[in-house]
Amino acid sequence: MAEPAKSAPAYQDEPRQSILEQNQFRVRRVWNERAEMKCAVTKAVIKNVRCILTMFVALGLGAAGLIAQNGAAAAPAEQRKTSTPYTGDLSIFESPGRDQRLQINRVMDTLGVAPGKSVADIGAGSGWFTVRAARRVGASGRVFAVDINPEAIRYIGERVRKEDIKNVKTILSQPDDPQLTADSVDAVLLLKTYHEIAQPILLLKNLRGALRAGAKVGVIDRNGNGEDHGIGKDVVIREAKEAGYKLLGQYDFVKADHVDYFLVFGVAQ
Repeated sequence: MAEPAKSAPAYQDEPRQSILEQNQFRVRRVWNERAEMKCAVTKAVIKNVRCILTMFVALGLGAAGLIAQNGAAAAPAEQRKTSTPYTGDLSIFESPGRDQRLQINRVMDTLGVAPGKSVADIGAGSGWFTVRAARRVGASGRVFAVDINPEAIRYIGERVRKEDIKNVKTILSQPDDPQLTADSVDAVLLLKTYHEIAQPILLLKNLRGALRAGAKVGVIDRNGNGEDHGIGKDVVIREAKEAGYKLLGQYDFVKADHVDYFLVFGVAQ
């Protein structure tokens, strides 16, 4: 009778289990390594994406800033309010006693108006200041009567002929340019005129080339909001500074003539 088959000893399966476990361990390690690699790649991609997005945002902001700057540079500055230039009866400026009220001789002394000097009366109107300056500078001096109103130029031309004043030259100017020749004047006065200038900064810039060394520019006006035939003196000082001038002095001895201030400027160095 045949003997029953004997089962294999249990220890014979241990090598097989050990091999299986080793294979499973290798598989898990490979998967873990792949997972770690994927994670590292994902992190690198995310980091690169963030860098790219940051770069695009920076470029976008920079472009926006340039557009804003260019837009601001291209956009014209808002023009402040000014008064409509006077075109009525010019004889109203010839009121009796005005020389004393305005202390015009003291004004001319302050501006350095003296024999032989060259003076510009900007916004000359009836020529009230023009003829007084002409008498002060004498035959060796010169006065430029500057106005944008053709009627004022005609009026002054007729006046100096009647009064036999030969050292006055009339100039029909532009609103933003007195059209004086280069290096031609020692003193300038804007008498109750500044509040009517539509582009005062540009006019003052265009005036600079005509000023001789040490020239003084005077502004006499009354306080106001620009469109009520007056302008605050702080506005005048600020605009003159922007145009390249410095304040040399400010006075109020002119107030008796229904004005508020007399400002004197020189070219800033």
